[in-house]
Amino acid sequence: MDAVGRAMGYAAARQAYEVAGIGPEAIDVVELHDCFSVNEVLAYEALGLCAEGEAAAFIEAGDNTYGGRYVTNPSGGLISKGHPLGATGLAQCFELVTQLRGQAEARQVEKARHGIAHNIGLGGACVVSIFGAA
Repeated sequence: MDAVGRAMGYAAARQAYEVAGIGPEAIDVVELHDCFSVNEVLAYEALGLCAEGEAAAFIEAGDNTYGGRYVTNPSGGLISKGHPLGATGLAQCFELVTQLRGQAEARQVEKARHGIAHNIGLGGACVVSIFGAA
């Protein structure tokens, strides 16, 4: 699991939460690296959105979508865009800013105040960014 970025995601998320001065409970909307479906599942735990080993229950409870605890990839995620290398992170940032401005129309997450972007590159790169509404 660490070969596909779990440990990097965990470390990057902890640093991002510390710098932002918030924890996972403050997040409303999530744009995460779902280049393969298993990466989405691993990211839930790495980002602290659920406890380790609880991703299946998290998904089954609907806590990863509208009406649940967090809304994940309202943009459709990387897979829906064909995973455009290089543009992936920019697309995530755009979606989160659009959400926090309340301009996402049919995709809008109600009362979104904080978002988190998670992007990995196999081989040792991970970026986790937290966005907040003014």
